[in-house]
Amino acid sequence: MAAAATDQPKKPGWRRVLRALGNRKTGFMALFGFASGLPYALLLGTLYAWLSDAKVDLETMGVFSLIGLAYSFKFLWSPLLDRVELPLLKRLGKRKQWIVSAQLMLGLILLVLSTLNPLTALGWFSLLAGIGAFASATQDVVVDAWRVDVADEEATIDMLSTVYQMGYRIAALVGGALALFLAERTDWPTVYATMGAIIALVGVLGLFAPDAEVTAATIGAAEDELLALREVGEIDPRVRKWALFGIGLLWAWALITVGLFMVRSLGSDPETRPDSVAFIATKGPLVVIATVVVPALVAAWLVRMKDKGRYVLTAASPARSAMDRFVDHGYRALILPLTDFVGRLGWAVILVFALVLTYRITDAIWGSFAYPFYLGELKYSKDEVAIASKFFGVGALVVGLALGGTLLTVMGRMATLTFGALIAALTNLLYADLALGGARIAAVSDASGFTWLVSHLGGDQRLAKLMLAIAGENIAVGIAGAAFVAYLSSVVAKGYSAVQYALLSSLTLLVGTLGRGALGQMIEEYGYYPVFLLTTAMGMVAVVLCLIEWARVARLGRASGIDATALEGA
Repeated sequence: MAAAATDQPKKPGWRRVLRALGNRKTGFMALFGFASGLPYALLLGTLYAWLSDAKVDLETMGVFSLIGLAYSFKFLWSPLLDRVELPLLKRLGKRKQWIVSAQLMLGLILLVLSTLNPLTALGWFSLLAGIGAFASATQDVVVDAWRVDVADEEATIDMLSTVYQMGYRIAALVGGALALFLAERTDWPTVYATMGAIIALVGVLGLFAPDAEVTAATIGAAEDELLALREVGEIDPRVRKWALFGIGLLWAWALITVGLFMVRSLGSDPETRPDSVAFIATKGPLVVIATVVVPALVAAWLVRMKDKGRYVLTAASPARSAMDRFVDHGYRALILPLTDFVGRLGWAVILVFALVLTYRITDAIWGSFAYPFYLGELKYSKDEVAIASKFFGVGALVVGLALGGTLLTVMGRMATLTFGALIAALTNLLYADLALGGARIAAVSDASGFTWLVSHLGGDQRLAKLMLAIAGENIAVGIAGAAFVAYLSSVVAKGYSAVQYALLSSLTLLVGTLGRGALGQMIEEYGYYPVFLLTTAMGMVAVVLCLIEWARVARLGRASGIDATALEGA
């Protein structure tokens, strides 16, 4: 009974929602969410509209999309963000120093981009865009860690996760639709200069944000953790050294591989550019195996050896050299986050990873084919798609996020997570109906009066069908997204939040990214209708995994491996 109660609110749901919304941390979380979403929209979306207007060729624009790899592999440098202090800025706080510096850098980059001509200064343009993507991905890592670190019983991890998503989605609207609107009436340099000033302003405001408290006690705890590695019963330093050496080599290989690919891809000679599809399909899984799977297995072996009392110290062995201290710091930054995962979760780490890999698969795997479906298969115009997906769709997504945040507080995290997975899968059936003509959606739209409303605003029944389908999916994705971010935030431990959250969030879109090629081929051969039935069935896998995880958490409570602080805010 006590275990099951950990997922229940301590006070009436609406009172907790209102208290959380009035908290200072919640306001800054929305601001940081906006700052995370804006550069992503500008660098990986709106930028291509500017390049198109500048008459940059399609092949070069395709190369620009590779800067998105910074977001896919951001976990590779996340250990540094957990341990490295910035000179002159460390007084701002462990997380704020990185958040503020990344935001100010992004503001400066966008301002400089606004002074360049992408056609005549393509080299500098691509370099700055790449650095901007790196800074943006770095900001995402630290903002995710900040959210976990500052959560408390009032500003709960669930509410912080929800307002972060809302800020992020509003930024997508500002950096997408609003930027296009401004560009039509001014010019692209003005748009990017304005957006750069906005992000720089957020960086200035971020100076006043709260940060996780760093007291003499917490500093001492960090030092004690390093000293504890040399105590009796801990893994022998020689074994730790070889483990660190092996895992360090794998991560270094991954960083070099991804870095070289990006440098070669952004080169000026098209003949020397590698095949990006082949890289994602072949090297992508290898990078994940090298940086996640193998290190997790090594961490599991280390935990098992320590539990069995093998390869452990029988007497204290203080660090005696700079190399000893280097190994201790490296082990703490790179391997302890993984051993913490395995130690807390045990065999359930497989369940958690499987849930992370499959939860967002329904929208991740088919999202790239949305516009071909709307424009090519269903023959909607670009204006109709813009109205339905960008304006109305984003509004529906924000509504879904608000509903998700409320459900998290009222129903509990695991119930909302499971419900979100279910409706995210089932709303694929809306598109399956559209693929057959949309008779069922039309009937619902007519009966509910939605068709009448759209027609009086200048549309017709055909547009109403598309808007209703997109609204249904986006509300479901909003609820699922709010619950999923809250779940990921509860799984990680505060002491290793940057590394652990970056790993989990990077895995989220992996299966969808790797499976798009096969899905595209299936669409070519069989059409869209069976594809939507397939994605619905794939989404049910996540529902089953959610039910299993829900039962595990309810049965074990804190022993399930969910971070204790996060549970207090559940």
